[in-house]
Amino acid sequence: MKSAYLDHAATTPMLPEAIEAMTAQLVRVGNASSLHATGRRTRQVVEESRETIAAALGARPSEVVFTAGGTEADNLAVKGLYWARRAGGADRILISAVEHHAALDPAHWLSAHQGATVEPLEVDELGRVHPGTLRDAIERDPKSVALVSVMWANNEVGTVQPVHELAAIAGEFGIPFHTDAVQAVGQLPVVFADSGADALTLSGHKVGGPMGVGALLLARGVDPVPVLHGGGQERDVRSGTLDAPSVAGFATAVRAAVARQAENSARLTGLRDDLIRRVRQAVPDVILNGDPVNRLPGNAHFSFPGCEGDALLMLLDAKGVECSTGSACSAGVAQPSHVLLAMGADGFRARGSLRFSLGHTSTEEDVDRLAEVIGHVVERARRAGLS
Repeated sequence: MKSAYLDHAATTPMLPEAIEAMTAQLVRVGNASSLHATGRRTRQVVEESRETIAAALGARPSEVVFTAGGTEADNLAVKGLYWARRAGGADRILISAVEHHAALDPAHWLSAHQGATVEPLEVDELGRVHPGTLRDAIERDPKSVALVSVMWANNEVGTVQPVHELAAIAGEFGIPFHTDAVQAVGQLPVVFADSGADALTLSGHKVGGPMGVGALLLARGVDPVPVLHGGGQERDVRSGTLDAPSVAGFATAVRAAVARQAENSARLTGLRDDLIRRVRQAVPDVILNGDPVNRLPGNAHFSFPGCEGDALLMLLDAKGVECSTGSACSAGVAQPSHVLLAMGADGFRARGSLRFSLGHTSTEEDVDRLAEVIGHVVERARRAGLS
């Protein structure tokens, strides 16, 4: 039985052209920092990849800083921008309450160890930060705000944030604005130059590229303090020998994902809406989380009353459906989703949730498979919860 893979938000299969681009470089030797011919050939691959990503996302090549993935890029943005502005007396970090832990945890680390004051930006029941919430937080003391960080689209519930409005408000006060666009690139139109953001995170394996590579787009004149020190690569803000094969695969995937974004998003929206309809048909009391309209094309996130998310996940897995709870685990103990809690859900609802996420390899058969089994699985999970 072929599994229905419905966890593309966690990672999506590599695109064939990205595999080809990466494989072509894996058989070649070269350090992009070396000055001899082999090094220069590798440097050419890196710089052409940088230009490809910049062109696809409306950025300048000099604004593309390669990292080892989205987590590193978020850490560089949050820590680096805080350190860069702390000397001027800015110690407040305004960050949405529903951010990915790759952005939230660095902020809280800065609070615990570096004197930062972390102020979560509240969200509504759909998981959205209202522009007025950000403006009120800034206007209390604009000079004390080191940075604002709000993700472009939520990785769990799929809600798309009003990034352009939020970035414009931060810009009024000269405050750096960072957005984690890991889930947005390839599913939504993302143009760095038009976004108003000063820093933007993206990741290779979420767009059909390899794992272990990503980028932070940094606007001209925005210079975070480095998190890694060494050879001074990447504008002297991210030292380390560049992984040229991964960079080549990453750039190829970004170019392809952006080029096909409109077509792919329309297809995924149709599949997603069908999935939502059929899950609701099978489980009438299911709750759809997130913005019902302004959400990622490939995201459907549900709470199943009377069920534990982990139990549902394992029962579905046994039936050939792969998905995610979207919640963090600590020491093997499932924790309720901080995203749903911030949206006002209680702990039972937050623990009884599943995320189904679609991607470029998703088909109607995947949705059919879920629809065939979800009703029985929920019924079984509820019986187990009562026993």
